[in-house]
Amino acid sequence: MKTILITGFEPFGGEKINPALEAITRLESTPIEGAKIITCSVPVVHQKSIDTVIAAIEQHKPDFVMTVGQAGGRTAITPERIAINLDDYRIPDNEGNQVTDQPVVADGPAAYFSTLPIKAMTKAIQDKGIPAQVSSTAGTYVCNHLFYGVQHYLRNSTIGHGFVHIPLMSEQAIDGSKPTLSLDLIVEGLAAAAQAIVSHKQDIDFQGGSIC
Repeated sequence: MKTILITGFEPFGGEKINPALEAITRLESTPIEGAKIITCSVPVVHQKSIDTVIAAIEQHKPDFVMTVGQAGGRTAITPERIAINLDDYRIPDNEGNQVTDQPVVADGPAAYFSTLPIKAMTKAIQDKGIPAQVSSTAGTYVCNHLFYGVQHYLRNSTIGHGFVHIPLMSEQAIDGSKPTLSLDLIVEGLAAAAQAIVSHKQDIDFQGGSIC
């Protein structure tokens, strides 16, 4: 039996909810063939986010880690391809840190690629009738910071790790100003992604590129 650690961020930026945290609350009781899910809440705070996930990894010793965050404005669930070694926060984090043009890890490599089967994950979500795309930018806020930091920590490990961005929940944009997805579909999509992680030792040949 494999173990998947799935993490979700707390609310930030003045929001009262974060779909990532709401989703992982449900995921721990979601059945995955050949695996069990363990979840972890993550603060939207510079280094504390990385430290929290590393502590959970050391405690639970998972086979895979899927970190999850909110991306307001996105229309689909988006497994991320790459994390870059850059912090450039458009808004302060939940403790008021607003880092500008600084590396996540001093002297670290420019970027790390996901070590999860992101295209298999994307197709599995789409096969459920849920919008999904491969993304090649995780931004430069705490989501990318966590993605890069955890990947750096796991750089010599056999533990697979990657980041997934999800759209806002319907309740977060009732004025229709931003695209949303219901929590039920977010949970179903993340469960499909988790199943794909367990089921695919290697990624699949599936179009996931973009023009720009």
